[in-house]
Amino acid sequence: MRGPDSWSTVDNATTGRCDTHVAPALYTAEIRHLRRTAPARDFTHRIHLWLVDPDNLPRLPWWLAPFARFRAADHLGSPDRSIRENLDHWLAGHGIDLDGGQVLMLTHARVAGYVFNPITLYWCHRPDGMLACVVAEVHNTYHQRHCYLLIPDADGHARTPKQFYVSPFLDPDGDYMMRVPRPGARLAITITLNQGGDTTLVAGLRGTRRAATPTEVVKLLLAQPFLPQRVSALIRRHGIALWVRRTPIRPRPHARRAPNGK
Repeated sequence: MRGPDSWSTVDNATTGRCDTHVAPALYTAEIRHLRRTAPARDFTHRIHLWLVDPDNLPRLPWWLAPFARFRAADHLGSPDRSIRENLDHWLAGHGIDLDGGQVLMLTHARVAGYVFNPITLYWCHRPDGMLACVVAEVHNTYHQRHCYLLIPDADGHARTPKQFYVSPFLDPDGDYMMRVPRPGARLAITITLNQGGDTTLVAGLRGTRRAATPTEVVKLLLAQPFLPQRVSALIRRHGIALWVRRTPIRPRPHARRAPNGK
């Protein structure tokens, strides 16, 4: 059984100056979830993700555009503002001003009118290209979202308290340890959930960068059709598998959807 560190190998720097030529890009990736608390469960799936600059979103041919859309309504903040405007507004509420620095956003695109993003990551840079912070935007299957502000260390590690109900099969408290180095030729993200002194869940994402050309987009759409729909269905399938095994269910706290991502 591989531990969290097996997902941490990466060949790009977390800090330092941002390469302004890395977006847009595609990543063919493998996501792995390892549940360590009873009943243990370990699964791996193939996916693909986009890395985009919210200030310069990809412009695809008209016939391909319905299969790769990026809408503000699918992310934090108001649908009447752009993704970048909403992110800047949220950061301002936390005392951070990027002063126009570049943002890199790792996410699923909306495909055929549907999108589901368990997590979207924003690498936020200052005008000189230095990393200011990372924002992790988490969505659950109850149409709710929450954003975590991360200040990674030199190795890309950041710790934050768990503040959002994601799964009915996990306790609501705990701490996340996230390793979020900025993507380069390779992608390597690790999220570990610690609860009560034990590691209960490890999620890993690793992949390889590909050019975001129409040809590559078509190849991925054919290889992994309707990916957001499939991701949503797989989450529910794994939930049913845990329910069948009589895994205790933790009640969901009453919470309204927060349009500003708080």
